[in-house]
Amino acid sequence: MVSTMPAPAEVPAAAVPRSPGLPYAPRTLPDRIVLTAGADPSREMAVAFRTDMAQLDAQAQIAVAVDGPTLEEKARIVAGTSREITSANGPARYHQVRFSGLQPDTAYAYRVKGSAGWSEWLQFRTAAAAAKPFRFLYLGDTQNGILTYASRVIRQAFHANGGIELVVHAGDLVAQRDDLDHDDEWGEWTQAGGFNYAMVPQLPATGNHEYVDLIKPDGSESRKLGPYWPLQFALPANGADPVKATTYFVDYQGVRFIILDGTAALDLGALNAQTRWLDATLAASTARWNVVLFHQPIFTCARPNDTAELKAAWKPVFERRKVDLVLQGHDHCYSRLTAEAGRDAARVAHSAGVAQGPVYLVSVTGSKMYALNDRAGTQPDKVAEATELYQVVDVEDARLRFRTYTASGRLYDGFDLERGADGNNRLKELDEPMIPLRRCEGAVGPDGGVCVSRAK
Repeated sequence: MVSTMPAPAEVPAAAVPRSPGLPYAPRTLPDRIVLTAGADPSREMAVAFRTDMAQLDAQAQIAVAVDGPTLEEKARIVAGTSREITSANGPARYHQVRFSGLQPDTAYAYRVKGSAGWSEWLQFRTAAAAAKPFRFLYLGDTQNGILTYASRVIRQAFHANGGIELVVHAGDLVAQRDDLDHDDEWGEWTQAGGFNYAMVPQLPATGNHEYVDLIKPDGSESRKLGPYWPLQFALPANGADPVKATTYFVDYQGVRFIILDGTAALDLGALNAQTRWLDATLAASTARWNVVLFHQPIFTCARPNDTAELKAAWKPVFERRKVDLVLQGHDHCYSRLTAEAGRDAARVAHSAGVAQGPVYLVSVTGSKMYALNDRAGTQPDKVAEATELYQVVDVEDARLRFRTYTASGRLYDGFDLERGADGNNRLKELDEPMIPLRRCEGAVGPDGGVCVSRAK
């Protein structure tokens, strides 16, 4: 069915400069195709895509994948919803289609319709119904230099690490008011991920830059969710009641991924509701592993102070419910922290085999960089400055293998979380060659050129 909203979405005022060549006008064939997981991705996936205004309704075809060019013979047409948006690149329609009733651990092919015809066939595999080893990719802020710089990091991650089944994004996918026109930024974001984002389900968290400034009638300042988020991502509707557009959870092959909205918690009064939902969602989890994803970090590597409100509300829940990984962004630096008491205390605990609580990670993929704060030298286990990164996580029955790579594909950090017979994790440091610590030395950056990090 067609469900076109009565009024086009509002778009923030254009920033300058525009993307070179103005390549992001809507076309007669679908673009910005992004696959997302259902709450049960063994049975449901969803896709969002954009067309020109001539394509009135949302249509997709899907079929169980076969090994010859006969996909259309048994494909079924699935309808969805559509919504208009007006941007600097012209009016367009975004469409969303949900694929439900799928079979677990099965390869499917789908394509989506534009006014001039269908897209290419794109293939995905549903999750297994039970726990099964898999690999996922974790990306920090892409935000700035999305196509110029971040794209090579994303493509390197896929090129060098086969078998990625899921991608998680820790917010600030775009800059939204910093560098480019807003529509161009989303064009660059989808182009940077390319067909990978259309074939591998994406789990995004909102950052503060997914929000736009709002002036209330009384003249006070606030925020509201930007218009592209609900258009570009067809997410599960199982989150916290005040912020269901930006919070949700997905159970994928033995891992429960819980996505929170730090901006709504800090600025829009949604902290308590999310905290209650977080606790209940973790309490109800039967997954082997629990991973929480959000933008503003509990422990900061660039800012003068930790995020006090989130730390007070969410850290006790993470510890009580034995969360395994906390994946964050926002600070435009790298940090892996396993003990609030600091790096030396963490090393002693790891050597003694003390049970490991949540591991807190912060990372960055785009080009904006912040200088490390005064705690970075002693508190986190490992840090990096002025460095674009991606993280590959291998999920096994009794182990999480976490590896951090630089943009050129060099191993920078990593650890194994091993689940003992007592149900507790122990952290094992890597005994593998890694490149040296990356920090600026005065005005000189870790690559020998200028230090591009700025104090926050």
